Amino acid sequence: MTKQGYLSGQLLLAMPAMTDPRFANAVIYMCTHTEEGAMGLVINKLCDNIDFPDLLNQLSISTPSDIEKQIPLEKITLHEGGPVESGRGFILHSADYVQETTLIISETIALTATIDILTAIANDEGPQDYLIALGFSGWGRGQLESEIKRNSWLSIEADEELVFRTDLDLKYPRAMAKLGVDLSMLSSESGSA
Repeated sequence: MTKQGYLSGQLLLAMPAMTDPRFANAVIYMCTHTEEGAMGLVINKLCDNIDFPDLLNQLSISTPSDIEKQIPLEKITLHEGGPVESGRGFILHSADYVQETTLIISETIALTATIDILTAIANDEGPQDYLIALGFSGWGRGQLESEIKRNSWLSIEADEELVFRTDLDLKYPRAMAKLGVDLSMLSSESGSA
């Protein structure tokens, strides 16, 4: 764990023995972790029930008619951030874009959950790097610490390349490799010595 034992700004990696199928091979960016609990976003699982143009339509967000300025909206992916409040959107992004309600997590990464940032992204005026997630992963007081003690999770330092620019199917193996872990050597059985 990091300074003071909390994991804000870190990546949480599910161990192969993870019993909850929603988190199998999950890479979670930890947005906040305090004595009261923790909140993070799964960054390596696509949302398969809605796409970005549909989301904009549902939220009545208009896009520019200037085709040259507009980025291809269908290329913007949505992620399943976790099983909690799956209808709520969160945008994990580079800290070059900040609103009054933005949570600055680290020097380079922030979190915003407003319609304004979605409008900015749709109009190609948003942050340089971003990941749009529906729902989040949450833990109550002591729950995450207990899961870590049961060898359900590993944590590593987050970096923008892994969070924003690595292919989804490569995020988990690359994150594990950063720890020096060879996935083929890990057992799916947990236990203690």
